[in-house]
Amino acid sequence: MKAPAPIAEPAPPPPWVRWVTAIGFGLFVLGCAATIQLSASIAEITRTLPATPDPATLTVSAEVTDRDGLLLRPFTTGDGRWRLPTGRDAVDPRFLDMLIAYEDRSFADHDGIAWSSMLRAATQFVSAGGRVVSGGSTLTMQVARLIEGEPTRNAWGKLRQMVHARQLEHDLSKDQILDLYLTLAPYGGNIEGIRAASLAYFGKEPSRLTTAQAALLVALPQSPEARRPDRNRDAARAGRDKVLDRLVALGALPAEEARAAKHEPVPDARREFPMLAAHLAQQAVSAQPDARTITLTVDKRLQDALERLAAARARLIDPNVSVAIIAADIESGEILASIGSAGLFDTLSDGYVDMTTAIRSPGSTLKPLIYGLAFEQGLAHPQSLIEDRPTTFGGYVPVNFDGFNRGTVTIHDALTQSLNIPAVVVLDAVGPARLVSRLRRAYADPRLPSDTAPSLAVGLGGVGITLRDLVSVYAAIAHGGDAVALNDGITHPTAEGLSAPILDPVSAWYVADILADVPPPLNGSPGRIAYKTGTSYGYRDAWAIGFDGKTVIGVWAGRPDGAPVPGLSGITGAAPILFEAFDRLGSRRAPLPRAPQGAILASTTELPSPLQRFRHPDAGLVARDAAPEIAFPGDGITVDLRAGGDALDPLMVKVRNGVPPFTFFANGTPFGRPDFARQASWPPDGPGYVTLSVVDAEGRGDSVNVLLN
Repeated sequence: MKAPAPIAEPAPPPPWVRWVTAIGFGLFVLGCAATIQLSASIAEITRTLPATPDPATLTVSAEVTDRDGLLLRPFTTGDGRWRLPTGRDAVDPRFLDMLIAYEDRSFADHDGIAWSSMLRAATQFVSAGGRVVSGGSTLTMQVARLIEGEPTRNAWGKLRQMVHARQLEHDLSKDQILDLYLTLAPYGGNIEGIRAASLAYFGKEPSRLTTAQAALLVALPQSPEARRPDRNRDAARAGRDKVLDRLVALGALPAEEARAAKHEPVPDARREFPMLAAHLAQQAVSAQPDARTITLTVDKRLQDALERLAAARARLIDPNVSVAIIAADIESGEILASIGSAGLFDTLSDGYVDMTTAIRSPGSTLKPLIYGLAFEQGLAHPQSLIEDRPTTFGGYVPVNFDGFNRGTVTIHDALTQSLNIPAVVVLDAVGPARLVSRLRRAYADPRLPSDTAPSLAVGLGGVGITLRDLVSVYAAIAHGGDAVALNDGITHPTAEGLSAPILDPVSAWYVADILADVPPPLNGSPGRIAYKTGTSYGYRDAWAIGFDGKTVIGVWAGRPDGAPVPGLSGITGAAPILFEAFDRLGSRRAPLPRAPQGAILASTTELPSPLQRFRHPDAGLVARDAAPEIAFPGDGITVDLRAGGDALDPLMVKVRNGVPPFTFFANGTPFGRPDFARQASWPPDGPGYVTLSVVDAEGRGDSVNVLLN
């Protein structure tokens, strides 16, 4: 039996095989180690990533908008950045198409990282000798960088950005990622997001952009500081044109359109952000500090028009004068415009002070409500007669604005001429406490001196009140006597227990009908609106408040520091602004309402006997001081009556106080006895001294001595 043949030893592998095997094994070991290390790094990065922001709750600038969502005034964020809330739906689709075509053509398909772009960027980097030719970052990776606020100049930073991008793609939709980019992209300085950039550089919202504007907004975030148009216009133009050329090369933009866009000028300065309704907007943000968007009832178009009007008119009056205006809808009470001053940054007129809420003296603006109360109580009718003659109420002696009395007048004329004495007589009859109570029904807050009861002085401005309060009062009169709570969109405590009307419908219409007959200023036409003016003591406040069938507008003019403005009055200072404000209402204009059922349309003689003349319920409390006084010429003065030549012109003698008719005398000789007039003309026979006398219907008189030249 043969022994088995021995097994042959395998031939040893060639040396190169051993080297390849060793190297392969080494690479395998290194690859495993690198993979383990990379996995550990990714895990470490993932643990330290910031929380994924929600675009709906991202910290942005607070914005105050008008009733239609149009921007009135934005505010910077807490760190001083303009970062306005922005969504893709509010951005021009042309910009979105250009952005994605230029920055990230595979945005809709990748999971945060475009590997082909990364490979292309790396190849170009190597072939260019270490110079960056193009970036490989996707829009998602750029959003990751913007969230973290850190540059990605090294491999670790780029890896972190890639991991963060994958996380964002997992947590958010593509639309949400795009919204984050539109809100956070840097545009130079403290401007972030396309909306803030469009407002800053073009002065408009990004909803409609030209091709050139869209291309510039695509280019700026790549080098926001180097390409800032307000600092380097040429660099901004070069960046814009680079985007246009690239889009043409990609087939995303027609060459002719790109050539035309290159001829469009590049802005060279930043524009101011909108600041309409500045005072009201500040109040809104203070009331709702955590709100991203606050919507007011204001109409942006009207607000802008009235702000321009206030500024222009204030400059014409006096550099130290400010103007405030409020316009409101009579039916709803919604404030359509609120101008707190003639200019927020005007230092001479203290523009930072909101004069719509400043407590001031209302002058004669409360007289309509006084007469309305008399109508409501059956004490008077607009055609009732009332005496305008000197009257005392204890120690209170009211006088008319011009110092003259008209005698017997209708209440209609007493109100249209804003006579003081009849208004105080009527207020004494209806009671100042009732007047103050009705003001409060109208959501006004009249301020009286502490620990004092309402007095007759309230009727002529002896009370503190705001422009907003007066607009509320006149809105109620225009609304048929029903109170109207003004609403501006800001949360306010609601007044309680004020459901009662301030006047009945007939009385409110009587007042409105009289106010429609108030003579207009030089720039106005009669009968267009019902309005009343007022001038506070010492020419400190000029008022004009009026309404038509839909809108009530109030105007105040004066100095915020309370200093007098000589010559400033309601009719000359505030009324022209009021009428111009109504001119700017456009389609909101509406006629005044017709008389309601129950209104008596009659002359004085046609009225029932008790209404033909106003009689104070307690006439014994009203004392008269009827002694007449010669108001002109004054005693002992010299009067020049030579207009030309040797003959003397007639001398006009005027009298105040007293009871008409008056008899006028010159050196004891009568020369005039008009029925109710308080003046008479005397033709002197030559120069020299003369004694002028007047005697009223009750036999009381006055005399003066003057020298005629």
